[in-house]
Amino acid sequence: MAVNPVVLRPIAFLFGHLIKGLVRTLDARLADYSDDSDVTTDQFTTPAIYIFWHENILLPFVTRSRAGMTLLVSQHRDANWLDWMAQDFCYNTVRGSSTKGGLKAILQYRKEHQNSSLVVTPDGPKGPRRVLAPGCIQLSSLLQVPIIPVGIGYHRPYRAPTWDRFAIPRPGSRARLILGSRMCIPRKLDEAGIEEHRLWVENAVHQLTYEAESWAFDGIPRQRERSLHAALQGNSVSVESLGLG
Repeated sequence: MAVNPVVLRPIAFLFGHLIKGLVRTLDARLADYSDDSDVTTDQFTTPAIYIFWHENILLPFVTRSRAGMTLLVSQHRDANWLDWMAQDFCYNTVRGSSTKGGLKAILQYRKEHQNSSLVVTPDGPKGPRRVLAPGCIQLSSLLQVPIIPVGIGYHRPYRAPTWDRFAIPRPGSRARLILGSRMCIPRKLDEAGIEEHRLWVENAVHQLTYEAESWAFDGIPRQRERSLHAALQGNSVSVESLGLG
């Protein structure tokens, strides 16, 4: 049964600000492996496609708010709440998915946001958990935009009883994000080539996620680390969230 938008819209607004308040309590740190992987730095000059697991979306969603990012949201009316919440966080949105409206959304991206970076949760929106779908490989190949794998970890998070075991960090706990180096995908890949590169990127995301989770657990300082909260100050970037399956 559909929920009246008049009711859902303020709920999305309140939920978004509750999430923002939670994330702001976190000891959130970022580390990277290259100078051009962080969209908030002057060294970042060309777009990239960021890849991280669906369960960890809260941290980047909040810490990249008010930075001119763009999210691709499913066309299903149940996703209206995410569209509204994204707008409240000062994101742009386009509607579509890999099965419905995807081509239209990609064309809109190329027309309106071609200089922006993209963010893909490659095991979303339905799973299986931590299995990278080939859509992001095809997208990178088509657009000739490199992939940056991302690992995200929280210290002893709550886990929702969902397909992805959605992670909800505990207030005041450690949250860690690690950016890998750019991974370039060739043009015109055949089926075998897509699978080869899918496994390559999936392995990178697994390794960085394990590293971020270990860092969140032990709290030991890493090289090139800095505050994830402070990284947003005075920066602007466009990012698109694509759950391509």
